[in-house]
Amino acid sequence: MAADPTPSYETLDWAVDDGILTLTLSRPEQLNAFTVTMAEELVSAFGRASTDDDVRAVVVTGSGRAFCAGMDLSVGGNVFGLDESLQPTMADLTERLEDPEILAGVRDTGGRVTLAIYDCTKPVIGALNGAAVGIGATMTLAMDARLASSRARIGFVFGKLGIVPEACSSWFLPRAVGISQAMEWVATGRVFDAAEAERGRLVRSVHAPGELLAAANELAREIADNAAPVSVALTRQMFWRMLGADHPMAAHQLDSRAVQARGVSGDAREGVTAFLEKRPARFPDRVSADLPDFFPWWADRPFTPLVPPTP
Repeated sequence: MAADPTPSYETLDWAVDDGILTLTLSRPEQLNAFTVTMAEELVSAFGRASTDDDVRAVVVTGSGRAFCAGMDLSVGGNVFGLDESLQPTMADLTERLEDPEILAGVRDTGGRVTLAIYDCTKPVIGALNGAAVGIGATMTLAMDARLASSRARIGFVFGKLGIVPEACSSWFLPRAVGISQAMEWVATGRVFDAAEAERGRLVRSVHAPGELLAAANELAREIADNAAPVSVALTRQMFWRMLGADHPMAAHQLDSRAVQARGVSGDAREGVTAFLEKRPARFPDRVSADLPDFFPWWADRPFTPLVPPTP
């Protein structure tokens, strides 16, 4: 089903056009610097996109000269949104993860954003139109593809600020570019250009500034026009979550269940018929209502905590 009327955000612009949602970070005077409000709104937006059948693919970009110049260091108090009076233990991050005190005062806001992207049922494409530094770089790692303007400058600058990489990037970045490249970029903290990002496989392609959004939309359009939405949603989660599997048998088990579920679906019947009739398919199933009954299969054990819960 389609969601309610177009949402209103303080730091984002939401626009859907023929199946493609463009989410634009919209603090151009601050180079789209990241705030706690932006984090909350991004979490909300990706949750909304997941259940909105009018959305087939998501493109994320920035307004003005930057994609996102990192955390807004000009805000008052703790710029990372942390409660400095708290002294959490690792057990707190296991046993009290959703406790309002831990949620608001301890949990990394960037990580909440990348987890929302990771959980999204729609493919997500980053269009890095300018500076993407700190959280501006790490928030893109959970996206399925990244395209960059030739003017983009990217930096994992955490060591220069006396902090560490966030937004779950210790999980995402080595998987995206390999451990050696990830460590080089993070340990040096250097800001590098789009050409280096492409050589290091961080971005799919580099485009002239005026052509970037069109290229991102072309990729999103190819997805929206050709693939069954439920198949894309299911495949996206299968691929991402298999990155942590320790044996291909886990993939075989999941593939078998998924193929059985989708192979008897209305989408499969329409896909085969359309192929035989040499016409575009008109897939009937919708992500909001027709995901298979075993989805989400990871719900009972979404991750292995560093500290086992107290019995």
